[in-house]
Amino acid sequence: MLRLTRRFMGACLALVLIASGPAWAADDDDTTQTTSLKVMLDWYTNPSHAPLVIAQQRGFFERHGLDVELISPADPSVPPKLVAAGKIDMAISYQPQLHLQVDQGLPLVRVGTLIATPLNITLVRADSDIESMEDLAGKSIGYSVGGVEEVLLNTMLEHNGVAPEDVEMVNVNFALTPALIGEKVDAVTGAFRNFELAQMAQEGVKGRAFYIEEEGVPTYDELIFIANRDTLDANRDAYTRFMAAVEEATAWIINHPDEGWKAFKASDPALDTPVNKKAWYNTIPRFALRPAALDGHRYDAFESFLLERGQIKAKSPLSRLAVDLSQP
Repeated sequence: MLRLTRRFMGACLALVLIASGPAWAADDDDTTQTTSLKVMLDWYTNPSHAPLVIAQQRGFFERHGLDVELISPADPSVPPKLVAAGKIDMAISYQPQLHLQVDQGLPLVRVGTLIATPLNITLVRADSDIESMEDLAGKSIGYSVGGVEEVLLNTMLEHNGVAPEDVEMVNVNFALTPALIGEKVDAVTGAFRNFELAQMAQEGVKGRAFYIEEEGVPTYDELIFIANRDTLDANRDAYTRFMAAVEEATAWIINHPDEGWKAFKASDPALDTPVNKKAWYNTIPRFALRPAALDGHRYDAFESFLLERGQIKAKSPLSRLAVDLSQP
């Protein structure tokens, strides 16, 4: 399965765009009422979303009084916009993008973490002569999306004494894995360590990864849950119960990885692929054990990093970027 498939298969899935207001609706006078939440994923369902699928399958959401609808976007840029517009309750997004969106004035705030480590890597073929980031000088690097990914790559290069202008950037139109396997480029950036390495292995090509947090970039949460800051107080209780259910599901997956894979693939026959199976086990160690907990230093450090790199106009206070639902 190639990156092109992973990026755009979501467009083929059913998508219900929410035209009404926020979905949160509980009867304050009746604690037995179920709270409905609409949560939009960042892509089509894949092993990175395992705790949500398992929480739904095993009744953890229901146990916490929640009726959760998981929605796959046809366009990955849509979820934050719908949250900001109050059309859905929560969405899965990325910490680096959150900093930029808050700087642009969107009323978004991180309320939980799904994947607690970076997934982004720069990837080369293991049979190439590139054994370190230094060896990328004079080489071609494929990419899919510019913006913050380019900033992260440039930081990695400069950390290793390579000037960004000393590499050739090639837009491979989301086909990162086939471009590298076919040797159309010497390296790719923006690959995900839990998927692209598995995809290359599936094609009989071994990859070598350079991990972003080891090459001068501050570590960050890859996948996060975002909500609308303006309605956070009204929905805090529902979001807190949601994170509790996700935490239970994550613990169950860690304790039962094999049974978890069987349950996950049973939720949709399209998920039962060799690459997804490898990605399942690659992703488990990266799930946040306490989804609601907040590492404020991590957000503050990344905000400073983006400011130094000229990606944001001003530094936002932590309270505008993220909250810890477990705290009053």
